[in-house]
Amino acid sequence: MTRSVIEEDLTIEGNIASKDGDVDVKGRVTGDIASRSVDVHVGGRVDGAIEADTVKIQGAQSGRIKCAELSLEANAEVKADVTAQTLISEKGARLVGKVQITGG
Repeated sequence: MTRSVIEEDLTIEGNIASKDGDVDVKGRVTGDIASRSVDVHVGGRVDGAIEADTVKIQGAQSGRIKCAELSLEANAEVKADVTAQTLISEKGARLVGKVQITGG
């Protein structure tokens, strides 16, 4: 299992695929991310779709999210259509879009 980190001073334009790995976004990604887990840190931004087992958003994301477990921290700013089995949201997190929680 590998962990890929997009640091604060890095901007990626294009899609990221890490089937069995983890992706930490501290900088900016313009494109889709497909991974085992995705963590968008405070100050990080993803403009594109995220598909992963586990998604944790502390920063900003716009696009689409499809995952098993979605966690929105207090600083999260999400503009996306979301499909998730479970959703955990802290007070202060913002989510705009269509949300489908499938359970299980």
